[in-house]
This record gives sequence, C-alpha cells and structure tokens, in this order.
Amino acid sequence: MTAQLLDGRVTSATIKEEIAAQVNEFKEAHGFAPSLAVVQLGSDRAATSYVGRIQKSCESVGVTCVVHSLPADVTQDGLLALIRKLNNDSSVHGIIIQEPLPDQINPEATALTIDPNKDVDGASPINAGLLFQNLGRPFVPPTPAGGMELLKRYGVNLKGAHAVVIGRSNIVGRPMSMLLLHQHATVTMCHSRTLNLPAIARQADILVCAIGRAKMVTADYVKPGAVVVDFGVNFVDGVMCGDTDFASVAAVAAMITPVPGGTGPMTNVMLLRNTLEAARRATGT
Repeated sequence: MTAQLLDGRVTSATIKEEIAAQVNEFKEAHGFAPSLAVVQLGSDRAATSYVGRIQKSCESVGVTCVVHSLPADVTQDGLLALIRKLNNDSSVHGIIIQEPLPDQINPEATALTIDPNKDVDGASPINAGLLFQNLGRPFVPPTPAGGMELLKRYGVNLKGAHAVVIGRSNIVGRPMSMLLLHQHATVTMCHSRTLNLPAIARQADILVCAIGRAKMVTADYVKPGAVVVDFGVNFVDGVMCGDTDFASVAAVAAMITPVPGGTGPMTNVMLLRNTLEAARRATGT
C-alpha cells in the first residue's frame, strides 16, 4: 500500500482563491479590506520569517496586514497597552501575538487581554472554552483548523471513526481533539507519558501526530489503511521532517500529510479565513 498524499499546498492554493474572491466582495460592500494586526516581540529569526509569510499571504488575497514590532525587553504592561489599543481600534479586525514570547511576558494574561472577537489565532481562553463546550462560533487555532479542512476536502469520513491524537498542546492537540469529537469521531488523547502508545495508536482510523518529536511515529504505530495527519515541524540535519517516519508510515497508511507540504501550508489560509470572518462579524455581515 502506498498512501495518498493529503496535499496542503494544492488545497491551500484553492482555498486562497476562494478567500480572495470573498475578500473582494467584502471590499466592494464596505469600502475597506479586512485587517490583521501582527504583534512581534523581539527579532527571533524564525518568528520574523513566519511573520513575513503571513504578510505575503495577506497580500495575496487582499487582506491588510500591519506588523507592530516591540522590543524584546518590552514590559507586560507595555504589551497589554498595545493589545488594548488594537482591541479598541475599529479598523483592526484580527490580532495575533507572534511567539516566542520573552520570559517576562505572561502568556495567559496576554491571551486573556485579546478581544475574543478579534482573536483570530484562537489563543483566548474564552474561545477555547466555547470550542470545548461546542457553543457559538469560536475562533479555532489555525493549525488544527487546517488539519480538519484537509480531512474535509479529501472526503475523510469522521463520523464514528476512532481518532487517536498524540499530543496535548493548547494550540494543536487539545483543539484538534475537540474538533474531531464535534464531528462525531471517538477520540483518544495520548501524550509522551502514555503507556503502550504504539498499541493504542494502532487502534486509530485517524492518527493525529502533534507531539514534536522527529520521526517518532513509525509503521508499528499505524493500523493498515489509517489516515495519518502529521502536524510535526522538526529538523534533522537541517532537513524538515514531521513526527512520522514518513517512508515507513506511508507504506501502511491509506492517506498521509507530507512534511513539508501538508498541514503547514494550511495554517496561514485558516488565519486568513478567520480574519475575514472577524471582519464580517465586526460589520454585521
């Protein structure tokens, strides 16, 4: 068996075209574009590179993107003051705080300060709580939202399927588990301390890998014919790889996301979608 690729590059390009058309309709109706504010603290090279990709993605669909650069030694009060200013600015529809955060910054206080209606990164505990309870229309972190969109676009049936999620972070594992549960999958959450992890993973119809360990998930973790969604971003000898040992897993699975080119390209398009949705909510459309 050779697994079908869940191609994030192709899928994200299609979604970008859809979003660009919707942004154009929004601009024609309101006379301005949806606007995203990106707050970056310090000059971490990886963060700067990622922010640059966000800017290019926004530009490609007609979304306004404004980067607010703060020094790495900014105080907590200084950061919160900027967030409150952006909260109160009606021309700003979405806000994200780019990680990593300096040691003096409290991530919980930062996330709580963001207006939940502008929290397009899904960082606010309010949005997380709404997602947990399956209430309203919470903004979901773009990375798991992108994984779910890939499953949807490739016609993967989730209802009644057994999904095993390896990883419990607040930005991928936990929200992905909730999203799968809300689509009527039976979900088992695992992590680095789970006993007999390979045996549990082999029960999965849908195996989600989000543990951050390069090539940890090998073929013996995978039930033949399973769908494997790999959120891992790791580097071995300077080469990007996922949490799966791709070659061995692809020989067993029915579908798999490659790294790079799988869930990664989907993250930015989901951020764009959230920003457009935030602008629609702000204008009552």
